[in-house]
Amino acid sequence: MFHLRTCAAKLRPLTASQTVKTFSQNRPAAARTFGQIRCYTAPVAAEPFLSGTSSNYVEEMYYAWLENPKSVHKSWDIFFRNTNAGAPPGTAYQSPLPLSPGSLSAVARARPLVEAQPNVDKLVEDHLAVQSLIRAYQVRGHHIAKLDPLGISCVNFDDAPVTVSSNVGFYGLDESDLDKVFHLPTTTFIGGQESALPLREIIRRLEMAYCQHIGVEFMFINDLEQCQWIRKKFETPGVMQFTNEEKRTLLARLVRSTRFEEFLQRKWSSEKRFGLEGCEVLIPALKTIIDKSSENGVDYVIMGMPHRGRLNVLANVIRKELEQIFCQFDSKLEAADEGSGDVKYHLGMYHRRINRVTDRNITLSLVANPSHLEAADPVVMGKTKAEQFYCGDTEGKKVMSILLHGDAAFAGQGIVYETFHLSDLPSYTTHGTVHVVVNNQIGFTTDPRMARSSPYPTDVARVVNAPIFHVNSDDPEAVMYVCKVAAEWRSTFHKDVVVDLVCYRRNGHNEMDEPMFTQPLMYKQIRKQKPVLQKYAELLVSQGVVNQPEYEEEISKYDKICEEAFTRSKDEKILHIKHWLDSPWPGFFTLDGQPRSMTCPSTGLTEDILTHIGNVASSVPVEDFTIHGGLSRILKTRGELVKNRTVDWALAEYMAFGSLLKEGIHIRLSGQDVERGTFSHRHHVLHDQNVDKRTCIPMNHLWPNQAPYTVCNSSLSEYGVLGFELGFAMASPNALVLWEAQFGDFHNTAQCIIDQFICPGQAKWVRQNGIVLLLPHGMEGMGPEHSSARPERFLQMCNDDPDVLPDLKEANFDINQLYDCNWVVVNCSTPGNFFHVLRRQILLPFRKPLIIFTPKSLLRHPEARSNFDEMLPGTHFQRVIPEDGPAAQNPGNVKRLLFCTGKVYYDLTRERKARDMVEQVAITRIEQLSPFPFDLLLQEVQKYPNAELAWCQEEHKNQGYYDYVKPRLRTTISRAKPVWYAGRDPAAAPATGNKKTHLTELQRLLDTAFDLDAFKNFS
Repeated sequence: MFHLRTCAAKLRPLTASQTVKTFSQNRPAAARTFGQIRCYTAPVAAEPFLSGTSSNYVEEMYYAWLENPKSVHKSWDIFFRNTNAGAPPGTAYQSPLPLSPGSLSAVARARPLVEAQPNVDKLVEDHLAVQSLIRAYQVRGHHIAKLDPLGISCVNFDDAPVTVSSNVGFYGLDESDLDKVFHLPTTTFIGGQESALPLREIIRRLEMAYCQHIGVEFMFINDLEQCQWIRKKFETPGVMQFTNEEKRTLLARLVRSTRFEEFLQRKWSSEKRFGLEGCEVLIPALKTIIDKSSENGVDYVIMGMPHRGRLNVLANVIRKELEQIFCQFDSKLEAADEGSGDVKYHLGMYHRRINRVTDRNITLSLVANPSHLEAADPVVMGKTKAEQFYCGDTEGKKVMSILLHGDAAFAGQGIVYETFHLSDLPSYTTHGTVHVVVNNQIGFTTDPRMARSSPYPTDVARVVNAPIFHVNSDDPEAVMYVCKVAAEWRSTFHKDVVVDLVCYRRNGHNEMDEPMFTQPLMYKQIRKQKPVLQKYAELLVSQGVVNQPEYEEEISKYDKICEEAFTRSKDEKILHIKHWLDSPWPGFFTLDGQPRSMTCPSTGLTEDILTHIGNVASSVPVEDFTIHGGLSRILKTRGELVKNRTVDWALAEYMAFGSLLKEGIHIRLSGQDVERGTFSHRHHVLHDQNVDKRTCIPMNHLWPNQAPYTVCNSSLSEYGVLGFELGFAMASPNALVLWEAQFGDFHNTAQCIIDQFICPGQAKWVRQNGIVLLLPHGMEGMGPEHSSARPERFLQMCNDDPDVLPDLKEANFDINQLYDCNWVVVNCSTPGNFFHVLRRQILLPFRKPLIIFTPKSLLRHPEARSNFDEMLPGTHFQRVIPEDGPAAQNPGNVKRLLFCTGKVYYDLTRERKARDMVEQVAITRIEQLSPFPFDLLLQEVQKYPNAELAWCQEEHKNQGYYDYVKPRLRTTISRAKPVWYAGRDPAAAPATGNKKTHLTELQRLLDTAFDLDAFKNFS
């Protein structure tokens, strides 16, 4: 059902007579006509123009008109006024006069057919008033619900529309009407089996449905079926009933939740644990969602959450061994060799077990998270999407996600908004997520009045029409019911839903924090607050559901479990982070029961395969498909390249992807405009020029039993989408997952994912990940916003030591280097090398993130081509491409050896040729910057004994690669020679926005590189 104002806005252009046709076309499911509305609308039932019109639709018009007569078309205004004035059936509607110069105001001058007749009209007005009353509770009942267990809620509705009122006079009714019986509209279920109720009972039932410990926000949803579903769940009398067995289970879960925190407090009173005190109901809430989802067929739940309550969730929801949790508090615990690890309330977990309520197997995974509270949200979504993809779950019936949030972070972190906007996109949807907000009503020391501009922290969810269920966390049964409904909603509609647990934080931000400094009044109230376990236990004892000895026995039983686990935990001396993995890859790290060999096979391909992929890439493998004329020329050019056994950048990428698909490797390429490519070079999705939405992906027509290729344009988000793709890459090592930035520097708005997950992921969580970042980079005179992918940032975060020369004689030195690094950073100068590095990413016996600085001008540069010979069997990725011209033939005559990477190589070779210095200056390309190729560069330096060394880059001196390369080159040669710099001067911005200045700077760079006397003044 539309919100009143939305309804009015959508319908304003339509006249009364036009409505019939429009409505019958757009809402055919609403079959009941206005003539079937009950007796209180009988006077309008006979209007001829209303035949076939939905009563719900016309009722909505009434609501809008009652609030503001000007919100509907003039013809509707006349109709409603005539009806309320007592016009006989069939006469209330007046057809407006034709609009002509002489009658432009004809409709405006129309008048009611009869004068108002209050006595005749009273019945209609009263019934409409009752409808308005019911609707007010549905729309705004949550405003006066008793949601805050502390009774001090700061949710402010001062600026909101007039809230619901139980004062019947507000709706034009009298006290004498309270005992009158009114027919109920079809948009309410408060009557149960009854179609009419006294007004007093109507109000009582509305109060019980919407104004107790549950507040429901849903009337903004513009889908009638969904609104009716929610109304039925909350309005039907007696719907919120629990059996004694369910109540005892709830009590037992509250005991475990509460006593776990109390046990930790007794044993480690001075340790931070970010306990759950004040929201102990979270544990039974999550278990209820999981139980109900399992009952509906879900067998894999992926969760993400911040640190508050994380240990409790690990213990009592995921069911991690308690001794593994308790040993984390031992300060003498030594880290295993696998990594440094993270604090105990950041680590993840993966566990498969039996759900005792449904007797079904269920897998639970809690994704590791940093302190950047909501950063894990898109990661969870991506991992969920991947698990659904790999098990063929196209509707989200088997795999689902649950995201936990803090109230301040949910409102304050923009990634929440970005993640919500991925929720219904075809290539990103996980078919509904249950969001649970632990609403402490405070963020660290900041109260909501200073932390958000909206009444609720959950208002961001309204952008995707997600229903929001607010619930008082001190009413465990209300919480359980809301969680059941949330799980059923997700199962029924496969859309997001939010459960807002309004609670409090008994301690400060952590157990060592003093909250009275800044929230004295709140914490005075909290100190008086009886724990929810005690309150609920007293309730069940009073109801006779349990007795006091049974309750005390439940407590002592769990306390004993904790004590025994504590004793066992003392035997743990080493922290094995592998026990805390959220995404294990069984079978990947071994082959026939043995660890995989630290080698990498050739990444080359046979000519037949290269030719076949090239032919498909230059054709349209679908009949009767019309492509753009410009694209026809592009495909023809590709075909010519294939005939000449040559590839450009786009074709090299196509061949790398296509060959991996043949080998059963799923490929997913995601990012802004990646289907075509920002620079119109890729064209992996072809669009029929004559048929809307008809597309063709030639890559999926390469081989009979190939793996699928997913290429998807993303929303205009970097943070959310990169996090999503990172999560997708977590699920399986046998997939190549790539994220491409529209321009390289756009990764800066995804820096949190890079800093918190990608760069340190293996060290923090022993979580290998093979995600690939494609970052277009190069100084092209396009200004500071579209030039630099900021390579200095990635290189500064590499974990290799610039002052230590590794053992260059070690077997498989290059592969071992890759294994020891935290990520791989490359800048390829040839399409062939780009082809090899993409294939190497999958053929390695382990997974590392790969950062590729991709070109822009080289996409079409006539010299940036590779021959098939560079890609045949036996060929590999070249970490360094040495000089192969005249200078290499007479190395003793070389006076300067230039090292560079990427696009600037082509500027240098052009200038060298123009100056006729091909024998005096050698140019060596470093294609893999990290891990640094010490071994190959040592060979290059030794080859040119008389040459001075210089690093040349197009980036400014304080940016780019110089600060990374210089100390490593110096270490390579034992500091025997200086390493000079040729490039732009230091600057604050990555590039100039002035084309002339850009060219002047480039020429100065080239002059320095080829002036053999340039560095003498610095000797």
